[in-house]
Amino acid sequence: MNDGSSLRTLLVGIDAACDRVLAPLFEDDEVPTLESIYRNGTSGSLESQIPPWTASAWPSLYTGMNPGKHGVFGFLSFDGYDWDVVNSSDVHERTLWELLDDHGFTSVVVNVPVTHPPREFDGAVIPGYTAPENPDCHPDGLLADVRDAIGEYRVYPDKDAGDLGQAYSDCVRMRGESFQYLADRFDPDFGFLEFQATDSIFHEEPENDAAIRTIYRELDRQLDSILEAHEPENVIVVSDHGMGPYDGTEFRVNEFLRGEGHVETKRGGEGMPTWATVRDDNLKRGIDADEYEPGLAERTMASAAKVGLTSQRIGAVLERLGLDEFVATRAPASVVGAGSDQVDFPNSAVYVRSRIELGVRINLEGRDPDGVVPAAEYETVRVQLIDALRSVRTPDGDPVFEEVRPREEYFHGPESDRAVDVVTVPADFDHFLSATLRGERFGPPSEPWNHKLQGTFAACGTDVDHAAGLGDAHLFDVTPTVLATFGVPVDERMDGSPLPCVESPGTQSYPRFDGISSTDTADEGVERRLADLGYLE
Repeated sequence: MNDGSSLRTLLVGIDAACDRVLAPLFEDDEVPTLESIYRNGTSGSLESQIPPWTASAWPSLYTGMNPGKHGVFGFLSFDGYDWDVVNSSDVHERTLWELLDDHGFTSVVVNVPVTHPPREFDGAVIPGYTAPENPDCHPDGLLADVRDAIGEYRVYPDKDAGDLGQAYSDCVRMRGESFQYLADRFDPDFGFLEFQATDSIFHEEPENDAAIRTIYRELDRQLDSILEAHEPENVIVVSDHGMGPYDGTEFRVNEFLRGEGHVETKRGGEGMPTWATVRDDNLKRGIDADEYEPGLAERTMASAAKVGLTSQRIGAVLERLGLDEFVATRAPASVVGAGSDQVDFPNSAVYVRSRIELGVRINLEGRDPDGVVPAAEYETVRVQLIDALRSVRTPDGDPVFEEVRPREEYFHGPESDRAVDVVTVPADFDHFLSATLRGERFGPPSEPWNHKLQGTFAACGTDVDHAAGLGDAHLFDVTPTVLATFGVPVDERMDGSPLPCVESPGTQSYPRFDGISSTDTADEGVERRLADLGYLE
């Protein structure tokens, strides 16, 4: 019990939390502490951004700015056709805790995505998602201290240690216990604790209600312990997006673009990996991105693909034999990807790099290393592309897309040129957009559950007017709202503003964050392409 705690505002991030997930837990009294914040404070839905995925949404939440300003659009950053896993050096704006530091407030930040390697401020940080398994922390040596204090600490779950619910629940416990240790040690003014397991379980076993409830019950126990020990004046609960079933179809955008004559392909060569591939083959095993070496199975599949025996063709045979699901659950992503038909990015006019970006990139002369679309034709190609995508219908005759628009309607700021050229928003986020090449444009969704646009927000405390409500709360409003509980002026360049439930502290002109030099995710600082990981989801 820390009776002298100075914790003024605690921000609790629950990845993928939303009404659909929380309502049955509240109804069954599974999470009484969390429910009390909603019941005793003010709460409602929180609209996410485009794209509503972890690696981009959390930086938007903790900077109050759209990706066109902070610079993170997905799990991968791109330099021409080369890529790296995003990290804190890709965030080109001040974080919430850095702004508080400028005004003399200290912070403890635990498990927040895209915070590795940590940037210096007055306080402590243990990085979260996109960090390697043994991340650098701030201050130096902090992770060893945490492990000495609480025992094991992992960024990613140890799935070999037991059932999936228990593995994720263990990670939740580690987050809470490490936060308490650091709060006792640093006595911060601001605390930011993020839980990622609440999202990951839905990507892997969305129908495993027992595992979901196990994870949330542990989250509630940790939250209760923190509130009892540190008694923050204000508690704010947020999510980066919602979660729900995909009842529509899978639309393979690159397959469509290939049919339209825009995408060129090759077999068994280098492809654009997805976050899942990098995460599963590298980061979860504590391996740096540039240390990966393709194994014999991958090299064999790549060679087979070059003579026409691709993963897609093998998959079609397995499907006819009824063995496709059995093999899919056991074949490493890297092996399947090495043998796949892949997009030939330098020779394609337009393409999808990563489905997480929610859009299409034009291979533009003068901007991209091997651009094939002349600058004078850019707008013509983009308008034609928008018209073609807007006209796409599912096999049932429904529009695939709710919106297909130029990027500038979603992104604005000095980093906007890193964005896709055309943004594609699936109708009601009910269709799964895929970047894979599988011969057919449509198929069943690769994941039965995925992200939805509406997340959640709840706040209670001495600086929260519970009767004022939230208005139309947006992800960008979270940082301005937290700043308001400290009386810290909001950066006038932020895209959000304080919610009605707090008193606005006004705005201030801050110089743009001059950043730090770009840092590769690999510890050795030398980026090398993972040639045989493949273009795979």
